Amino acid sequence: MRIFFLGNNWVAWRALQYLRKRNEDIVGLAVHPEGKRRYYNEIIAAAEMVPGRIFDGSKLKSEVVFRRIESLKPDIGLSILFDYILSNEFINLFPKGIINLHPSFLPYNRGQYPNVWSIVEGTPSGVTLHHLDEGIDTGDIIAQREVQTESTDTGETLYRKLESSSIKLFQEYWPLIREGQKLRRPQARLKGTYHPRKDVEKIDEIHLDREYRARDLLNVIRARTFPPYKGAYYWNGKERIYLRLQLLREEDLGG
Repeated sequence: MRIFFLGNNWVAWRALQYLRKRNEDIVGLAVHPEGKRRYYNEIIAAAEMVPGRIFDGSKLKSEVVFRRIESLKPDIGLSILFDYILSNEFINLFPKGIINLHPSFLPYNRGQYPNVWSIVEGTPSGVTLHHLDEGIDTGDIIAQREVQTESTDTGETLYRKLESSSIKLFQEYWPLIREGQKLRRPQARLKGTYHPRKDVEKIDEIHLDREYRARDLLNVIRARTFPPYKGAYYWNGKERIYLRLQLLREEDLGG
């Protein structure tokens, strides 16, 4: 199985480590460009990839890049926290398609910041392994697992839980995919939810003279609590004041 890997961030790095321990054949790697990449050095080291087989993920629509990847004769693509929409032509380059690991309980929270929207909108939270199609997180599901959003979760703590569950789900189902088991079912016939990256800008500003339900305001602030990222704020004259929320259960406070 010749694998072309497209990935970013901690989960992609851990998945690559797992694949390497299994001695899987990674024939090429697509990464984010500077400014968007996370865990880049770790990913490169884990992939053990020569420079000629490392591609800028923002340039996959280039005919030259397409032909170079085609020449690697990959069987399957693996996309993990890869932030670029792939064309049907690119997906069809892989005889076994491309599999994507997305940190939401599809069809809820397609797109960006699923950890934020599960808290703000009260939608189910979880992780999903699915086949890629031309839509955004709309392909047939291989497997998924729900993750409980607790009342004390912030955007950061929920994100960490989703990271952990993502790796566990991938490690559980990759051997079955590798064996050629037919694991796919259409996404539930629900409308689901979708959010592009810019949607968080609509909730980040707290208007001091606007009426909010206490629950809704707390959910926005805790959902956007994820140091070192700035998150929610309000204006004090010409100065932005940023908010971070700490939530503790009574037993956490001790006697």
